[in-house]
Amino acid sequence: MNPLLEVQNIECRYRNHTVVRGLSMHVNRGSLVCLLGPSGCGKTTALRAIAGFEPIVKGEIRMDGATLSRPGYAVAPENRRLGMVFQDYALFPHMDVRDNVGFALRKSPSTERRNTVDRMLKMVGLEGFKARYPHELSGGQQQRVALARALAAQPEAILLDEPFSNLDVDTRERLSLEVRDILKHEGITGILVTHHQDEAFALGDFIGVMNQGQILQWDTAFNLYHEPNNRFVADFIGQGTFLHGTMVSPDTVDTELGRCCGDRAYNWPKDTAVEVLIRPDDIVPDLEGPLKGRIVQKAFKGAEVLYTLELPSGNQVLSLFPSHHDYGIGDHVGIRADMHHVVAFPTD
Repeated sequence: MNPLLEVQNIECRYRNHTVVRGLSMHVNRGSLVCLLGPSGCGKTTALRAIAGFEPIVKGEIRMDGATLSRPGYAVAPENRRLGMVFQDYALFPHMDVRDNVGFALRKSPSTERRNTVDRMLKMVGLEGFKARYPHELSGGQQQRVALARALAAQPEAILLDEPFSNLDVDTRERLSLEVRDILKHEGITGILVTHHQDEAFALGDFIGVMNQGQILQWDTAFNLYHEPNNRFVADFIGQGTFLHGTMVSPDTVDTELGRCCGDRAYNWPKDTAVEVLIRPDDIVPDLEGPLKGRIVQKAFKGAEVLYTLELPSGNQVLSLFPSHHDYGIGDHVGIRADMHHVVAFPTD
């Protein structure tokens, strides 16, 4: 399949500081991808370069085979056939919902504009809000208006820059799934920038984990969690801790939890010193087992409780217990490792 959008080895700079370096990605038509990373990693700059708001000093950006950006050349943002949804909604406060959504269509015939606005508002569930002004809407409703406005111009792709970060947790989770459903139903390509893993996991067909201006791994949410290809991704994605270990065989390592093995093999020599990633779901209750952990923190999560456990060595691991177990801080509980595969990295 030929990608709709191709970003090839781009670099962006502010003054003499390189913000994005060697960034490449291919986005297929109709897919929804995410750029995920900590604040300051360059993800918003990369999105703005795709939108045409930032120049690139190396590389090339193409859509449908046509060049959008290269050093010394850039198609104007308004001519890129890209919609943009901003973190702060960017609605016009003096316009009602109908006029905000129809702003990009102001040169279209009035009947066509009215019909398109009606269809967009129905799509985002705001049919009855045409005459309201932005200050009369909730944050979630304002973001729906911003999405409807971006889609009204029928862009080839839509770019979303931290669109849910100003919303409360429940609204953010609900709206992110609604946006995914809308884009998938309409077959619209989307690129989302976020530092929230739950958003990226809920929306992204593929996710690029960024740090220091680079994409370190481009993969599915499942593979990022279970098959991280470097220490930063392993540490950044999900929750977990690292324990020292020694390789026994390609798929087996000795740790203070005992001998851990799984279906992931490494070609490192026997006795190689490694750091082993231990996820909360790798540690299970074994109340009668010999290995005990002392509870130093607990977080109730409804069906489960996340315990931070101190091992006899002083190292800590995380474990999810069913919530009908209600242990207190300082209690000692039996645990064991139950790992389907070992994620390990050589000790520096």
